[in-house]
Amino acid sequence: MAQARAVTTGVRRAAPGAAARGAILAGAVVALLSAMSADAADRVPPASSSAMSLQPIVPAVPGARLEPVAFTDLDGWTSDDLAAAFATFRASCAALKTPPADVGPASAPTLRQGLRHACSAAARLGPDAPSPRLARLFFEANFRAWRVIPEGSAGGYYTGYYEPEVEGALQPGNGFDVPVYGRPDDLVMTGPGATPNSGSAFRREGGALVPYHDRAAIEDGALAGRGLEIVWLRDPVDLFFMQIQGSARVRLPDGRILRLGYDGFNGQSYLPVGRLLIQRGLVPREEMSMARIRAFMEADPAAGRALRRENPSFVFFKALPLGVDAGAMGAQGVPLTAGRSLAVDRKLHTYGTPIFVEADLPLSAPGVAEPFRRLMIAQDTGSAIVGPARADLFFGAGDAAGAVAGRIRHPGTFTMLVPRFARVGSGGAP
Repeated sequence: MAQARAVTTGVRRAAPGAAARGAILAGAVVALLSAMSADAADRVPPASSSAMSLQPIVPAVPGARLEPVAFTDLDGWTSDDLAAAFATFRASCAALKTPPADVGPASAPTLRQGLRHACSAAARLGPDAPSPRLARLFFEANFRAWRVIPEGSAGGYYTGYYEPEVEGALQPGNGFDVPVYGRPDDLVMTGPGATPNSGSAFRREGGALVPYHDRAAIEDGALAGRGLEIVWLRDPVDLFFMQIQGSARVRLPDGRILRLGYDGFNGQSYLPVGRLLIQRGLVPREEMSMARIRAFMEADPAAGRALRRENPSFVFFKALPLGVDAGAMGAQGVPLTAGRSLAVDRKLHTYGTPIFVEADLPLSAPGVAEPFRRLMIAQDTGSAIVGPARADLFFGAGDAAGAVAGRIRHPGTFTMLVPRFARVGSGGAP
């Protein structure tokens, strides 16, 4: 979503003659689905009534080797609540109807077509949530599992993120003196913008474009008095972590919740302050977490302010029309689901792709690894999420979610579910 994180998956069309094989395979899938249950309510609808219009998808991810894997070989597949994953996948389907411009490999639209095709099958299950068993049959019938193994690495790598909840007020005073700025009207962005905090930002000065104000200049008042303040916070550390996460819930004095989302940045390079603390021997590498960074800043406010200013990047926000119960807004344009949404490299993967995560994570306490086996959906991205098997797991909102997210920096297995087919020769309509 923003600074601390950084999906278009490359796919290649099957070899000549694959369309005929696709028709045969599609027919086999339809037959399989019909045989799955004698109870009509337990049947997964076939993905298409016209098998001849389908073509099998052979996936490829730049910088990685892909190995097919049976669903039965995914540790925890049958015990996961796949009905929850299905609901999150279906949320992505609405956004897939109006996809953004492609930023990944030229063949990425083939995968998007396949996802739309799977969405059509999901829609035919009806508006109600399916049973976990039916959801499992849906994924097994419409997708194939491929393990992603990066070049020069044994597997994937996971971090966590969350939506902070902080105190704020719509007017300054009574301790609320830290402004949260909206996007300035003189901000000129250039270059690629596939991920948050990418590209360059400038402002006009004397007829020329010059780099936009850095963090120190903005904190010193470079934007003050321009009416850009959305809300005022008590704590500058809260603002810093809001900018890292790219979103926030601001609790106002009257109890209302203001939802904020990412709306650009100042074009300055992001510098991870945790890395500086490690390099200077202030925090051991094995103890580094968001909680340790916050503790350092709060224990010595002057040193914390100086540390923040070493990161010149500065994020701007906008108010979002989201209810209290909705998740943070992901880069795909849909609210994120705690424990089911993740952020991936937008240049290598496609939003809406299901990813099965196998990792041992300290969910309950630091240093206590617990099995995490879960199907999640790629719905977000971030500038630090780079690589074919790199992902950021969304854990929800508030301090408890933040405590878990801040502990996650762990290896694991990264398996993407690729649609079995894409519709071809139909103008892209699923």
